[in-house]
Amino acid sequence: RDQVMMTNNQHHTMMKTSIFVSALALVIGCMQQSQAQTFGDQPPQGTITKVGTTSAQFLKIGVGARQIAMGGATVADSRDMSSLYWNPSGLGYMRGAGAQFSHTQYLADINYSYAAVGASLGNAGTIAASLIYLDSGEMNVRTIYEPEGTGERFKTQNLALQLSYGRRLTDRFSIGGSAKYIREQIWHSYASAVALDIGLQFRTPWDRLRIGAVMSNFGPKMKMEGRDILFSMDPSPNGSGNVEIVNAAYHLDEYALPLMFRIGSALRLIETSDHHLVFTADAAHPNDNSEYVNLGAEYSFRNLISFRGGYRNLFEEDGIQGVTYGMGLNLRLDRTTTASVSYAFADFGRLESTHWLTVEVGF
Repeated sequence: RDQVMMTNNQHHTMMKTSIFVSALALVIGCMQQSQAQTFGDQPPQGTITKVGTTSAQFLKIGVGARQIAMGGATVADSRDMSSLYWNPSGLGYMRGAGAQFSHTQYLADINYSYAAVGASLGNAGTIAASLIYLDSGEMNVRTIYEPEGTGERFKTQNLALQLSYGRRLTDRFSIGGSAKYIREQIWHSYASAVALDIGLQFRTPWDRLRIGAVMSNFGPKMKMEGRDILFSMDPSPNGSGNVEIVNAAYHLDEYALPLMFRIGSALRLIETSDHHLVFTADAAHPNDNSEYVNLGAEYSFRNLISFRGGYRNLFEEDGIQGVTYGMGLNLRLDRTTTASVSYAFADFGRLESTHWLTVEVGF
């Protein structure tokens, strides 16, 4: 009987490993296909990083004060409502329902906010929705001939509306995915697209170590349109007898989404009733920049107060991001309701810094 039980346990372990490897192969396969669509048949040039060649750059900012404080290294350790952005498979560990709101005054006084709600469906998994919203605030319309302003005002507004689902397939393995509507608007012109995310998390046989992988923003290229690109002109101003006014439009290029593939690990060095200490590390491969590494750490005392630190975009060519840190406080409001407040600081070198605040409620 013991031999039969041992054989069954080995069989279950092999099945779990097989599921994880298959899901990881799916993510990598999608990544390779997306890279082929981005770069075409020609090999990428070593001197070209493609910086600034993708659309919807706001999708790369990040969300959640906890994750920002840990340097964005949370692919294998994201299990709150910020999982919709970092790795939707983290939703599989959610119990009950929750809501989160995050805000920062980003660089150049840009308002950047994130809101998410979600609910567990029991053994059927977790479903959640989120909104990322960026607003530049109003600015003067300036031209070559009127550099002080024409008297008109404009602003940039970007958003990503996302629907996500995550589920634990086994006690060690979870998978999740998201579909999101992306829209960029500047004055009277806009571009939109629908993109997909897919991610997974796996707790290794050594229970203190978890690994994860995620592919974000897999979708079509975006192209601006709207009345700002329309104009009227005389095709032959020196001629007579022809059509004097012809309606025309500027021919605009289309640009790929900021596709991102990340793999990460989370190592829980200390895990007692009073003390928790975790170290995290992510490696990122974007389609519009060089590869880089994010590092993070979090110490928690009695699941009441947490102290976090990290470093972002290590090894990135000409990168200016760096040290991050922050803290969090967890509160129990009653038997079924919890609340948490988190703060994060992120350094941007010569561009100064940003401050993040996140509030989350669980039911």
